[in-house]
Amino acid sequence: MQIKTVKTDKIINKITKKDTLFYGDYTIDPYQYCDFGCIYCDSSYSTEIFVKTNAVELLDEELKKLEKGRIIVGSVHDPYQKIEEKYQLTRGILETIQKHGFSCHILTKSELVLRDLDVLQKIKDSIVTISMTAMDEEISKIFEKNVISPKKRMQIVKKLREKNIKTGIAVMPTIPFIVEKEIEKIIENAKKHDAEYLLFKHLELKGDQKNIFFDVIKKYYPQHYQNFVKLYKNSFSPTEEHLQKTSKNIKEISSNYNIKNSVY
Repeated sequence: MQIKTVKTDKIINKITKKDTLFYGDYTIDPYQYCDFGCIYCDSSYSTEIFVKTNAVELLDEELKKLEKGRIIVGSVHDPYQKIEEKYQLTRGILETIQKHGFSCHILTKSELVLRDLDVLQKIKDSIVTISMTAMDEEISKIFEKNVISPKKRMQIVKKLREKNIKTGIAVMPTIPFIVEKEIEKIIENAKKHDAEYLLFKHLELKGDQKNIFFDVIKKYYPQHYQNFVKLYKNSFSPTEEHLQKTSKNIKEISSNYNIKNSVY
């Protein structure tokens, strides 16, 4: 993976439609592409990562002109991927968000977020959502090869909640046939670790991403290969019937454990 430093002309983007999933008003991504290598994510297929070295300075100027709101940090690419240890752009962004009186919602899979607890505690109404795919470590390693274990991610949730940071879990994506059996384990563990909510979204497979993902299924889960082919035959999304069935199942299990499927 090659790391390239770049300067960008703009760093923050306004969300034009009402965001009922993450409740954000703006988005920001200090890095383009990601070194976590998650098979289901199209940003993992790049051989380069672009570091927006002027992100903090730009944000400082841009926030002076914007109406107060919540900024989603890491809307596309994980803001706490490995290179954040070196560049610390996400920390600088959070400090700038706090300075200007904005709020934030961080989306990540990394324990590095705990490094910035001191800043998060100063930001009004800060939110952190930790992404999961499965509790089974073998499943996780197949689809999220460079990410810490599911157990460690659950521990992040607990540590954040102990500091009164609003924190929950995101099962994104819900991988058909494989992760469905993991849903109750995830929800049960989320409840044990004091997660305030559990969000979910289906797996989308577009362009070459579908071929790469299907190759992984053929290698590790050959018994499900034809099921995937059928489910994604005419679209980059599963059939509507499958989506409704999955949604109903997750909502019912969440209700049994008294955990919300919304941030609020």
